[in-house]
Amino acid sequence: MVRKREEFPERGELVIATVTRVYSHGCFVELEEYNKKEGYIHISEVASTWIKNIRDFVREGQRVVAKVIRIDKTKGHIDLSLRKVTDSERKRKILEWKRSIKAEKLLELFSKKVGITLDEAYEKIGFKLEERYGEIYEGLLKVAIKGEEALRGFRLKKEWREELVKICQENLKKEIQVEISGLIELKSYAPNGVEIIKETLMKAIEDKFESATVDIYTIGAPRYKIVVKAPNYKIAEETLRRVGERAVTLIKEKGGEGTFLGKIKE
Repeated sequence: MVRKREEFPERGELVIATVTRVYSHGCFVELEEYNKKEGYIHISEVASTWIKNIRDFVREGQRVVAKVIRIDKTKGHIDLSLRKVTDSERKRKILEWKRSIKAEKLLELFSKKVGITLDEAYEKIGFKLEERYGEIYEGLLKVAIKGEEALRGFRLKKEWREELVKICQENLKKEIQVEISGLIELKSYAPNGVEIIKETLMKAIEDKFESATVDIYTIGAPRYKIVVKAPNYKIAEETLRRVGERAVTLIKEKGGEGTFLGKIKE
């Protein structure tokens, strides 16, 4: 069960909830991320339009995205709204929920490999990644990309670190993507110099690069920015170098000047 570190959600927070009971005055739901805590949605918060039959809008078993509008932690009361959730908020929360499910599956796999409970995996790794990277799933992606460097400061056994990196890299292959940038300077003193530089830049990125995509942007002549996206830093850096050096070679062949200034430090 996907979970949050906090016991209760905060006012204004978007939550994933499952409708459990529907009445004429509203409905009760269970908060999926908060240990199935019960929340209530009054009929006035179900929809912005007039409601003749509440069951036209909600039904038992339906999973919804709701916004917390009032909360009393001492009494355990949580009031929610459906009508105050925008379409963009709903889409964003559903995406976050799906990522949370994927993250939990990876934590569960890790917990079985090293012989601990899923709760312990959340405490020792999941919530710490969330605190550092804003989201557990994003943290696991960082582990897949940066390896043990992403776990710096975590008190974990070496074999645990290695196992987590292995699990993340094996299961997040298709979703890993790093982005790096570099600078080049290109000059042409020919009457059609602008066209020569434009043609040079286009030719520099027309090769098929291994799992990488390349874009070039003008940041103020004679400097141009190369942006490379790739599955890992090794491929990204090699692609950046190839594009930069090729652009310099091409511009010199046309009688111009060029310098590859290298990677931009983040």
